[in-house]
Amino acid sequence: MIDKSLYNAQHMLLTVQEMARADQITIGAGILGADLMEAAGLSVARHVMARYDQVRTIVLCGPGNNGGDGFVAARILQEAGWDITLALLGDRKSLSGDAALMAAKWDGQIEALGPDGVKEHDAVKGHGLVVDAIFGAGLVRIIDGAVGALITKINVLGLNVVAVDVPSGIDGNSGQIRGTALKATSTVTFFRKKPAHLLYPGKDYCGDIEVTDIGLLTRSLAEISPKIFCNDPDLWLGQFPWAKANAHKYNRGHGVVVSGGARHSGAARLAALAALRIGAGLVSVACPDDAILPHAAQLTAVMIKTFGAAGDLSGLLDDPRLASWAIGPGCGVTEQTKSQVLAVLAAGRPCIIDADGLSVFSGQPDRLFAAIKDSGICPILTPHAGEFFRLFPDLKEDSGDYDKLSAAKIAAKRAGAVIIFKGPDTIIASPDGRLVINDNAPPTLATAGSGDVLTGLCLGLVAQGMAPFMAACAAVWIHGAAARAFGPGLISEDIAGQIPDILKNLSQIIR
Repeated sequence: MIDKSLYNAQHMLLTVQEMARADQITIGAGILGADLMEAAGLSVARHVMARYDQVRTIVLCGPGNNGGDGFVAARILQEAGWDITLALLGDRKSLSGDAALMAAKWDGQIEALGPDGVKEHDAVKGHGLVVDAIFGAGLVRIIDGAVGALITKINVLGLNVVAVDVPSGIDGNSGQIRGTALKATSTVTFFRKKPAHLLYPGKDYCGDIEVTDIGLLTRSLAEISPKIFCNDPDLWLGQFPWAKANAHKYNRGHGVVVSGGARHSGAARLAALAALRIGAGLVSVACPDDAILPHAAQLTAVMIKTFGAAGDLSGLLDDPRLASWAIGPGCGVTEQTKSQVLAVLAAGRPCIIDADGLSVFSGQPDRLFAAIKDSGICPILTPHAGEFFRLFPDLKEDSGDYDKLSAAKIAAKRAGAVIIFKGPDTIIASPDGRLVINDNAPPTLATAGSGDVLTGLCLGLVAQGMAPFMAACAAVWIHGAAARAFGPGLISEDIAGQIPDILKNLSQIIR
């Protein structure tokens, strides 16, 4: 489980509902909602003044609390000498609560943002900066009509945009676009990030993100007990399997990677080398006879074991020293691969199942899930989107309602496995409901074989005894950090070579 001390950390993420609860707890403790709104608007104004030139600025306000934050920011910027235009969606008289209080403090003109406002706001071309306080993270409807047209216009003009909380049009929980959305240059959010700040396409619309303290009580997090985190070494470094002073190769675990035939053996080598590099004491490749020579020509520290043409792993699975397994990369979408996956699970071996080991159960995912349940273990499944939807077709993306985070959560519980739902916003989901979103992966990881390396990292950590969920989080983060350290020109073979420096840096954190 995740240590409660981490509730002070900025890598905890709050859903829209959890953020509302934090507001309620804070207000219930005697802090006025108006004071929180004043602090939020002040933080937006400070962000604007610190990051942007003093240009003519339009503040777009909506009818809710997000708009109230906008009224505060507009007032403070105007008092600081900025040339401010304020436009409101709806009628000022319809505002209520704290938003109405903040609107009452604005003594300037209010322009209409609505059916007639789009034509009037051809004047937006005369502004150098837009503050977007139309809709916050809790948006529940599709943006279209006049407001949608204005958003499209702003995006086309390419103006600098500062979003309050999240860009208007982005669902705060899923990161999905509701109709249309403003493309922000930067975003100011409060207390903790929301999932939408890390999930695509929302992440791409947020620009640079600043998290500000507006006075919400940190102790509210203990009551809320969130289960979504941004991946960070703080989550798993305390459980990382560092080699002890009395370590030897036999007590650091033996990982086995199941290989395809000679023409498809490279994926297994990538995984095996990564498993060895991350610290597994021994790593073997289990392969058919025709793959012996390709492996022997390129592997040195990694051992080679054969299972013959029939693909029977029983002889190897009878050896208790071969404790942890990875199967799928380069194995082929065949009945042999399916039987091998089922054999590894039936033997109760901790395992990582990837690529062909997942796709082979397309059309009959319940067979895989039943085998996992019967195994008594919690494997790690590492699907990209295509593989994910082959196993979970009912969770497939459609229209604007898709929620990758919820899909990963449902999938992990259904499968009884840790799910690494890969992508630029990789999600690690545990069957118990814990969710981690990874945000350190560079686009250079979109290269052939990088997923095989990730499988190997997971294998190496599990072989050393790290719990599957923590191992998955660590592997994904280290994978991204290694790619980022290498920089442009990355190919999958480069990733493992960066791991020693990543591990060295991590070891210094805990000293």
